[in-house]
Amino acid sequence: MHLHLRDGEQMQAVLPDTVKRFARAIVMPNLQSPVITTELALAYSSRISSALTANIGMKFEPLMTLYLTDNTKCSEIKKAKASGIIHGVKFYPAGTTTNSDTGVTDIAKCFPVLEAMEQENIALLVHGEINDPKIDIFDKEKYFIDRVLVTIAQHFPNLRIVFEHITTKEAVDFVKESSENIGATITAHHLLLNRNAMLQGGIHPHYYCLPVLKREIHRLALIEAAVSGDQKFFLGTDSAPHSKSTKESDCGCAGIYSSHAAIELYAEIFEQADALEKLEGFASFFGADFYGLPRNRESITLTKESWNVPMEFEFAGETLVPLRAGRSMIWKILD
Repeated sequence: MHLHLRDGEQMQAVLPDTVKRFARAIVMPNLQSPVITTELALAYSSRISSALTANIGMKFEPLMTLYLTDNTKCSEIKKAKASGIIHGVKFYPAGTTTNSDTGVTDIAKCFPVLEAMEQENIALLVHGEINDPKIDIFDKEKYFIDRVLVTIAQHFPNLRIVFEHITTKEAVDFVKESSENIGATITAHHLLLNRNAMLQGGIHPHYYCLPVLKREIHRLALIEAAVSGDQKFFLGTDSAPHSKSTKESDCGCAGIYSSHAAIELYAEIFEQADALEKLEGFASFFGADFYGLPRNRESITLTKESWNVPMEFEFAGETLVPLRAGRSMIWKILD
């Protein structure tokens, strides 16, 4: 319920990995030219559908989103609701992550739009980091909760909010203590890794993501939330492909690509926590329920079988380094 597909040839390169594992996904709108209107969302959805058609047998429903800006109009929210394909509006604090430069500079400027979203029952999807350069990068999520998210929740108690890709114990506690209108997605990489993976023994750019990996205490809190059976927490990979050259540059891009093995990685995490019976709810039920979508009727089957992740994938004329590149997996999807 949280995915980056990019666009054009890049999208065509990564889409099959997701389609093999998921019947649908909440598609993020932070393209290089952001998806700020319903018309742009419809066009993006059409391009995804064309890529699916080009790959015979690929069935997938893209659940579209809009990109919130200081200038988003209330009338756009009505158009989005009427479209039938837009399921959320993404709030990126300006400058906090990939292609967020045209994001929101002050959430108070968007209060009329949030009120319209509350009335139209369209979810607000938040990238939970404060856009304050004076705040330590490892504390940006905590300060976002205190300074921004609490304010939104208080002003708009009936607004459905998805706290995306949470990374801290503070975020887990906030969601648990909030109303049923607030849920959260958790990524596989934040469940698997702490910040040592990125920094120990050198800098490992393919583990760099935003929000950044945190301390072990936070990873353990995320695992506890994910396997708890609490319906407020559900799967969102935040799989974010970048070419090897842009990840390994002097200013490497933030994002981890996990679509090639996403459900298998979650299965490994839940098995290690002795909670495999909780995976189906986390992966298939809770997110759909939160968004008011029907639960999928079809299924996939995982088997305990070892296989090796390729070192690289082709990526629109370049290469893409996936999570766990060159290493083994213990779960596999039955074809």
